[in-house]
Amino acid sequence: MELTALVLIAAALFVWALVSARLQQADLTAPMVFIAVGAALNWSGLVDGSAPPEAVTPLVEITLVWVLFFDAARLPLQQLRRDVGRYVRLLGVGLPLTIVFGWVLAIWFFPQFGLWLALLVGAALAPTDAALGVPVVTNPVVPSRIRQLITVESGLNDGIATPVVMVAIAGAAAAAGLENAAAPGSAVVELLIGACVGAATGALGGWLLQVAGRRGTAAEDFAGIGVLALSLLAYTAALAVGGNGFVAAFCGGLAFGTCAGKRAPAALVFVEQVGGLASLLVWLAFGAIAVPTMVAHFVPLTIVYAVLSLTVVRMLPVALASIGAGLDRNTILFVGWFGPRGLASLVFALLALEAVGPVSDEAVGVITATVLLSVLAHGFSSAPLAARYGRAAAAAGPEPGGPVPVTPAPARGLSRIHTPLPHFRQKRARP
Repeated sequence: MELTALVLIAAALFVWALVSARLQQADLTAPMVFIAVGAALNWSGLVDGSAPPEAVTPLVEITLVWVLFFDAARLPLQQLRRDVGRYVRLLGVGLPLTIVFGWVLAIWFFPQFGLWLALLVGAALAPTDAALGVPVVTNPVVPSRIRQLITVESGLNDGIATPVVMVAIAGAAAAAGLENAAAPGSAVVELLIGACVGAATGALGGWLLQVAGRRGTAAEDFAGIGVLALSLLAYTAALAVGGNGFVAAFCGGLAFGTCAGKRAPAALVFVEQVGGLASLLVWLAFGAIAVPTMVAHFVPLTIVYAVLSLTVVRMLPVALASIGAGLDRNTILFVGWFGPRGLASLVFALLALEAVGPVSDEAVGVITATVLLSVLAHGFSSAPLAARYGRAAAAAGPEPGGPVPVTPAPARGLSRIHTPLPHFRQKRARP
């Protein structure tokens, strides 16, 4: 990568910090902007997207580690008992059905993929990203239980889908006859090892943080850095013993959030901020690497698959999983539509591109097209549809069961709410 490209990337990050609130008022989100920046760098020749730079793979892997750890750790699992049935339905029924529907549709539309690459497409596009629908999960007119339902689903489904994606990548690499490719059976063993190592690391880390806090031996300002290191420790420790580091990060986050107690939210702020910066860089890399790959292998069926993935493949499983959950038709449609495909999907695509190489180009192109369409469709529709649904819900009467505390959606480099920049030149209020 040329020095000029690094200068432009740093400048883009700084300019985004200056004008992000204004751009987001016009529904221009960070993914839209940084995908465009990455694509522009590629098309200008400043970045070579034909072969991913060596620096991209560590960035992508570390970003996924932080995303999985943070998403799992921030969810107050002890407080989710009231609506646990709905969460189980979406994650235990809706998510597997989404993977299967996406897998079958990919086999039908793209038989040249084979079983493993088709499974990669279905599994990589199953997780949702609440950060791309921030107006939905922050707008108070939307009932709190529905906002929490969308947030919890998004926080857990990427970690649940990760094992399937890793097995699919291993199977695709083995089927392609690549050297050092692990068999799918070996990948399953790695997943189990990673889960055990991650859970043990996260639980021990959360407990030690509580003990250090009670004894006053830990500086509060350093707690975030410590948790950031803990997520990497879970990842690297799993790799050291032959386990899957990504599953370790997710299980480590779940265990940490449970064992760290009330200290977890404050300690996770720094992880979210660093992860947000890394996420913007991944969106940029996505625009520079995956978008040209999509363009080079584009076929009309790609757009058809993308549209069906965001609608039928997502909404039908949600509807089936919601049978008997006490949700009305408008709510089921609302939850079904707001399943944006975001950071996890594009990270899975970049990992597949690195692990499988050109064999996965067409599959990565399908994932890329779906994520791009989701970024645009959900980015522009979030605010107006949330307001419309909120008005309809208010007209239907008070929220059944009463409101519940809503876990903040992950920022991922996005503002949580659309607010104008404050005016710095203001007169001091008179005493």
